[in-house]
Amino acid sequence: MARSGRLQRVLLVSAGVLTCGVFGLAFVVDRFGQRERVASADAVVVLGARVLEGGVPSATLRARTEKAVALYHQGVAPRLVFSGGVGVHAPSEASVMLTLATRLGVPAEACALEEDSHSTEDNARLSARVLRTLGARRVVVVSDPYHLLRARQYFRLNGFEVATSPTLLAERNLDAVDRVYWTVREAVALLLHPRVLLARAPVAEDV
Repeated sequence: MARSGRLQRVLLVSAGVLTCGVFGLAFVVDRFGQRERVASADAVVVLGARVLEGGVPSATLRARTEKAVALYHQGVAPRLVFSGGVGVHAPSEASVMLTLATRLGVPAEACALEEDSHSTEDNARLSARVLRTLGARRVVVVSDPYHLLRARQYFRLNGFEVATSPTLLAERNLDAVDRVYWTVREAVALLLHPRVLLARAPVAEDV
């Protein structure tokens, strides 16, 4: 009985520590994502989101693309890299973003596509190949606020200096329940991958 009682206490303490860790990191994820950290870069990388039936961009995909286009017109970077493969509905997320960006006045020759990724890790790893062909070392990553800390870490692991720019008007950021859910989800993902969580910048960043 005594051993059982000690085990229960250990489990309760462990559960408490884990819970505090998740929600503590979730707070960090949320605070990081709500801040605009844009800086001059070689390229803006836009992370993909769902494409709807008929190749229509979801509200999230549209918000990310519009933010990247705004950064391009502000002169933040001379190139846009759209990253995202084919999900439930064709075409690829990257190609849908390209179509929208050109409609918003970005020259097609200023854009590059990465059309094979299906995760944040893929976004960074496969975009890195495109970025290196462009000679890019410093990037601005555009995504929803909850997503930016983990995205930055993956791009760091691939050797890039990274600034971040959030889509603050995205649906998942404006809806309180969605914001909490996705932020906690990101915190869990980071805790499960400590190598990603602890990734450091290859050089000092002015962000």
